[in-house]
Amino acid sequence: MYIEIIKDKLQFAVSKAEKITGKNLTLPVLNNLLLKTDNGILKVIATNLDLGIEIDIPVNIKEEGEVVVPGGLLNSLISSDFKSSKITLETKENNNLHFLSDNNSTLIKTQPNEDFPSIPRLKDANSFTINSKKLIKGLKSVWYSSSTSNIKPELSSVLIYPDGSNIVFVATDSFRLAEKKVVLDNPVEFEQILIPFKNIPEIMRIFEDIDDDIKIYLTKNQIAFEYDNIYLTSRVIDGNFPDYQQLIPKEFTTEITLLKDDFMNSLKVSNLFSDKFNKITLSIKTEQKVFEIVSKNNDVGENITKVDCVLSGDDVEISFNQKYIMDCFQSISSDSLVLRFNGLNKPLVIKSTPDTGFTYLVMPMNN
Repeated sequence: MYIEIIKDKLQFAVSKAEKITGKNLTLPVLNNLLLKTDNGILKVIATNLDLGIEIDIPVNIKEEGEVVVPGGLLNSLISSDFKSSKITLETKENNNLHFLSDNNSTLIKTQPNEDFPSIPRLKDANSFTINSKKLIKGLKSVWYSSSTSNIKPELSSVLIYPDGSNIVFVATDSFRLAEKKVVLDNPVEFEQILIPFKNIPEIMRIFEDIDDDIKIYLTKNQIAFEYDNIYLTSRVIDGNFPDYQQLIPKEFTTEITLLKDDFMNSLKVSNLFSDKFNKITLSIKTEQKVFEIVSKNNDVGENITKVDCVLSGDDVEISFNQKYIMDCFQSISSDSLVLRFNGLNKPLVIKSTPDTGFTYLVMPMNN
């Protein structure tokens, strides 16, 4: 291999791909990037077996070739070279890589090319397009509600499925559940899919700066995202997501409408006095038109915070994990919320208003 490449283009590709490499002790080749030339293009490839990425960048190729190099080392080397605008990469004896710029001349030890696993291409799979901003919005609205345990893989994932003119994103860890409905310009059809939640942050990071349509390819075992020169593939989970819709109550006995910032700030104050389980108690007295958040810690003290709101229905006093409630605010862009209750031992349902596309359910804590 002997190529000349614009530094900024190489840095863009290497910085995105390097994040997908992992610290894998049993398969150290996964800590590396595969650099491969192909007819005027340099392919920068990384995989951790769960995720794989390929980024194509134009280069001046004097000699074709491929080489496997440590991703973190190459990324740090490029990032620290502030003055150079062009970089030369050349394979030397034993296929080691010579990195040459205005200020650097470095020889990098490489790994055998044949040890690097290929990433699947899903060109013949079922496909559809979605705007990147809508995809990221849907994922970001729910992924934090996934289970961090691998005992039930379907719970440590994000469910995505079409519903008429919407695409629906759902996640749950059995203590809380988040659902986001995103309206599409053109309805799509595909079988529901489950993406491992640990892959979601990387999917969002790769595409969050893009505001254009992304093409998505689907098979039984893989999902792939393609935009311009970026191709990202992820394993999907073969399992059955819970029938979550039956968990969301259709009728409610108590309802509160309030400003998101008022509720959020009150929860922050209450959490200063909550116990090690982040327990807070929501107390609603409809006749007195009072909504209070109560928290108590035997070592710190106790706090009662009143929150301005409009309320109706039955009185209720019920406890929740404060952190679970706070998590959902990142998914709500509107100024107002609706809190809905169904009495003791029943979940709290939070919805944004007037935009009703987001629904969040929190199970109560045992008293």
